[in-house]
Amino acid sequence: MNLSVGIIGLPNVGKSTLFNALLKKQIAFVANYPFATIEPNVGIVPVPDERLEKLAEIVERDSLTSLGMTGKRPPVPATVKFVDIAGLVKGASEGAGLGNKFLSHIREVSIIAHVVRAFEDVNIIKEGSVDPLSDYKTIQTELILADLSTISKIKDSSFAKATADRQKSKELAEKLFNALNKGIPAREVQLTDEEQELSKQFFLLSSKPEVIVLNVSEQALKDAEQITQNYTELLGVSIEKLVVICAKIEAELAELIEEEQGQYLKDLGLDQSGLERLIRKAYETLGLISFLTAGEKEVRAWTINKGIKAVDAAGVIHTDFIKKFIKAEVVSYEEFIKNNGWKKSRELGKARMEGRDYVMQDGDVVEFKIGS
Repeated sequence: MNLSVGIIGLPNVGKSTLFNALLKKQIAFVANYPFATIEPNVGIVPVPDERLEKLAEIVERDSLTSLGMTGKRPPVPATVKFVDIAGLVKGASEGAGLGNKFLSHIREVSIIAHVVRAFEDVNIIKEGSVDPLSDYKTIQTELILADLSTISKIKDSSFAKATADRQKSKELAEKLFNALNKGIPAREVQLTDEEQELSKQFFLLSSKPEVIVLNVSEQALKDAEQITQNYTELLGVSIEKLVVICAKIEAELAELIEEEQGQYLKDLGLDQSGLERLIRKAYETLGLISFLTAGEKEVRAWTINKGIKAVDAAGVIHTDFIKKFIKAEVVSYEEFIKNNGWKKSRELGKARMEGRDYVMQDGDVVEFKIGS
């Protein structure tokens, strides 16, 4: 599964600083994992998962060494793609700046990370930026206006003729139009499961899941918990939607080697970088988890939707695995580590054979049994 995060926000709120830190992280990532691709406004970085290194150590000791091979093969993490959606300014829905181009980019991402400037700096001009609440509402308004234009065209066209139930499509378009017209983003409109599925055909921008990235000063970062609470009330959003980071610190971290990064974070009283917390928040918001494979050839993390069944998880590795699926041998990550791998986990009965309808859990270590 490809997880893509679109970074949006007004000019001079810290988007470029944050994205440049991502690009530096990507360069280090690509140096070790050449399968990653690079595009002009895209950064592809690994999803932080400390479980992979421990799995790789066990696999090396348990399997690779016994085969006469030396050296630990680097584990393959899941990846997340960040898309820098620049140029979003007031009037973007009517084509201001590069509005139309960048609004179309939002349609292609899984989730949007809305960067809001929550710091003061006399050396940085607030071009188009007024204050956090106004800035946030400006972007929200542009997305809603773009959606109103989309829904208006749908209402006035024969779009619904292509659907299974034309009347339901028309009613849904009317329902969404009325909410958007009141300034309510599509993601906050109460829809039935059927309406939710039908609404996907409309490709509405304000229906995208959202994480709000509060870009704060270095000094304010230590008060992240209080800042989160304050902005929950100011912006009128759920506390689960907020991530507090300091883009300047992220840029400084990107310049350091891994060992130095850990010490720098420790000195700041942090256990994770802002980028890592943002990635985890995106996972949480989208309802994503990871399962792990730990074979002789590769130790790897795979991204799946929470609640997915074993047969569909197998299809994430290769689509042919769905029709050739036989069983899934599963052991929890904790048991796998405790028992030093597959062999003892099997001997102690901790490795279970599950069928195609088994619901995958985060951290499951899996070996799929596939027919010919």
